[in-house]
Amino acid sequence: MKNKILFILFAIIAITLQSQTHEIGIFAGGTNYIGDVGRTNYIYPNKLGGGIVYKYNLNPRIALRGTYTYIPVSGNDENSENLFRQDRGYQFTNNIHEFAAGLEFNFFDYNISNYKTTFTPYILAEIAAFNYSSPTERTSPNTIRLKNKFSYSLPIGVGIKGRLDDHLAIAFEAGVRLTLIDDLDFTTDKINSLNFGGTGNDWYMFTGFSIVYSFGRPPCYKGLAE
Repeated sequence: MKNKILFILFAIIAITLQSQTHEIGIFAGGTNYIGDVGRTNYIYPNKLGGGIVYKYNLNPRIALRGTYTYIPVSGNDENSENLFRQDRGYQFTNNIHEFAAGLEFNFFDYNISNYKTTFTPYILAEIAAFNYSSPTERTSPNTIRLKNKFSYSLPIGVGIKGRLDDHLAIAFEAGVRLTLIDDLDFTTDKINSLNFGGTGNDWYMFTGFSIVYSFGRPPCYKGLAE
């Protein structure tokens, strides 16, 4: 039993040392929201957002990640296929500042310093805190008073990433944020004139590309014959 435990520990250490340690980069893409106003498509980017990402690779399969993302969202009932929403004619624009941390799991071993492991699909799961504008009262038919508000969401998503060169990699990723709120679109049951009868919380999406720079990996040793 002792030998088995030592073997497992050495195997974990060996896997960890084979992967680049740090990745930092930027990303940009399209955003959209799903709620009580406008379209109901889950992926229909209509705004441009972006941010920064940092990853710490625990091994070739698992990475810790932290992100800051700027996510503008908007909706317009005139673009909806729902006739009731078209007749209502409501629209909004909101800006989300999101800070998230979580895990990225690679389906294949991933290490861009090794030509055999330079491509993989992956899934991600995070916990996020975000800031947005929330309605406090309607001061006129066309004016709503807003305040800054913080809440939480659960970002989940899928992606695919691969090597550009020894230090650069590119990824395409799509993720949905499951929120605990229903006022991203300035509709709320706390204000009668803004209560549109929605029964579910608002969601928001981000779909885009990222480029990351990898560093901090152990040096690659060459044989004496070389």
